[in-house]
Amino acid sequence: MYNIPLTVLEFNAPRREICFEEINNSNYQQLSEIPGTKLTIGSLVEVSDSGPSDFYGVIRWIGIPPNSTNIMVGIEVEDDPNLRNLSTSDGTYNGVRLFKCREGGAIFVPSNKCASDHRFVDTEGSCLVGTISPDVNGIKFGHVDCPSVLGAVPPLGVQNVDELEEICGKFKGIQGHHNSCYLDATLFSMFTFTSVFDSILYRRPDPQDISHYRAVQNVLRDEIVNPLRKNVFVRADRVMKLRKFLDQLSSVSGLTSEEKDPEEFLNSLLSQIMKVEPFLKLSSGQDSYFYQLFVEKDERLTFPTVQQLFEQSFHSSDIKLKEVPSCLIIQMPRFGKSYKMYPRILPSQFLDITDIIEDSPRQCTVCGKLAEYECRECFGCLQAGSGLDYTAFCQKCLNTVHMHAKRANHKSKKLSVPRDFKVMADHMILPRLYMDLFAVVCIETSHYVAFVKAGSGPDAPWCFFDSMADRKGEKNGYNIPEMISVRELPKWLSDEGARHINERSVKDKDLPEHAKRLFCDAYMCMYQSTDVMMYH
Repeated sequence: MYNIPLTVLEFNAPRREICFEEINNSNYQQLSEIPGTKLTIGSLVEVSDSGPSDFYGVIRWIGIPPNSTNIMVGIEVEDDPNLRNLSTSDGTYNGVRLFKCREGGAIFVPSNKCASDHRFVDTEGSCLVGTISPDVNGIKFGHVDCPSVLGAVPPLGVQNVDELEEICGKFKGIQGHHNSCYLDATLFSMFTFTSVFDSILYRRPDPQDISHYRAVQNVLRDEIVNPLRKNVFVRADRVMKLRKFLDQLSSVSGLTSEEKDPEEFLNSLLSQIMKVEPFLKLSSGQDSYFYQLFVEKDERLTFPTVQQLFEQSFHSSDIKLKEVPSCLIIQMPRFGKSYKMYPRILPSQFLDITDIIEDSPRQCTVCGKLAEYECRECFGCLQAGSGLDYTAFCQKCLNTVHMHAKRANHKSKKLSVPRDFKVMADHMILPRLYMDLFAVVCIETSHYVAFVKAGSGPDAPWCFFDSMADRKGEKNGYNIPEMISVRELPKWLSDEGARHINERSVKDKDLPEHAKRLFCDAYMCMYQSTDVMMYH
């Protein structure tokens, strides 16, 4: 079961009083475009009015009202103080529901009042961000339709591998175009089967948001995420709208044509444009959207897990997380597109973050009781184990362990333990905090692909996604995206299955194709906390 944010429920909540006229709009002749122009449903426009200033927004409806011959255009406008001087609605016109948006966010104007948003028109007069004719797109990117989908659409729900295979195949997922694989793989991972990022789609604009906040959000939600979830396909021209926004509105240039990395895309979208609150709050006082693993290579590790590298990185940097994040995006220890610190890395199915949360109750590694001290110098020193969980001790066990000559000079630090846990410690089992792996973005020779989990639990099916799996035509052709069910992947991620396939396939070329990409090409692992997701 997926947790849909309250903002989604609010966005899609039915009104208490809906008259019959709001539902029956059959008397209105709906059009797909304004005749004689390139303006269609979804185009970004500016509205010239007799008021003190122009208004900007997105076309949501075009048509002819009954008993009229004039074309009327319904526009979801950007927030503007001058709107209070106009007649606005939530998408109804003369009591008839024509589209849905926030209260006071819709205006209806004659078609001759609309023009392409000049803020996104280049010097030669072509629109930098807008909607191209659907017929042109059908020829340029294949003949698979990709209509906008308004409203709130939950993530795809898949119960088993057979259901997953029913939605897999060619022309599934997000279609790649002009080096977009970094963005395609990341977006597919973020939104197809999980709602952990859905607050981005529904947060209302704040005064500090950029003027194009609503327009970017609409494109992301209505033209990419919703079609992906409803029809399992997003055409490349829809994604290009978002790429042009990112290129124009952020400091990251070249997002419409050049090779980029997922973190550049995330920084542009999350930080600079949508102003999403950072997922990670570090004890150092810094905030971040993702965590880069910085570790020194341990020659004893031939097939390290993300858990091992994660703990090693946090230990060496001597920082902790202030709170459990809803999402944790981890970048693997590799530099550039070629250098890899480890030839193979096993993505951990479940990431234990108990020992890197500041002020989180911890167990004594010896007796299991409430830990009162941490000895960072014991990391990797005890025969019983080498993780961060072997650095926490109660007072009695701390003294016993450090009686050994090798550990006599270790310096420990007293832990901050919540008062409630001190009182209840002897009467309860201390909980451990885990996050679930839901996506692995991989790279090989500058091309990004993704493995994405299509359900919950260790046995949930996984799919492999490539936005440029095939191609039709050469210079003027188009890419064909593909989703493939990978039945063996849950077994490969298990400790026993991973060890078996690693020992059996000494050379990378001997690994099954998808196992090789998963273990050898992992670039970024995405984890989510199903508990924290409920409150974001």
